[in-house]
Amino acid sequence: MTLDKIDRAILALLQQNGRLSNVQLADQVGLSESACLRRVKVLEESGIIDRYVMLVNQGAIGKPGNVFVRVTLDGQQREKLAAFEAQIAGVEEVMECHLMSGDFDYLLRVITRDNNDYMRIHNRLTSLEGVMRVQSSFALRTVLHKTELPLDTLKGT
Repeated sequence: MTLDKIDRAILALLQQNGRLSNVQLADQVGLSESACLRRVKVLEESGIIDRYVMLVNQGAIGKPGNVFVRVTLDGQQREKLAAFEAQIAGVEEVMECHLMSGDFDYLLRVITRDNNDYMRIHNRLTSLEGVMRVQSSFALRTVLHKTELPLDTLKGT
């Protein structure tokens, strides 16, 4: 799908405020309401708009800590990777899980209340089938956390 200037404007505005009404959005991008709604539908149907979410402040709910966890499995066979991925999906404090190249297999971002809370999570992680090693790094401070994707490099620009 080729994205033009108006599509990029729609995406930028919705990334900043997903609660914009179609009327507000149309006004801000200079389209009629029906034309704007059609464009948003096309962006949704094409998968460019993945979903609409509300962001919760993790500190405000008592989980201010971020721990980055490097996980090494006892093998990299497809079945072992699939088993780990199925298990890790059930650990609610794991906010991100990335299959990696290099010295370890997965990189996780885990949210915690404090060190004791992380010990509980660590024990759970090390008990998952196939986990050989877990190495943890505690974030001291979040310097930058973005939720908006840059739009100047989208296809069709």
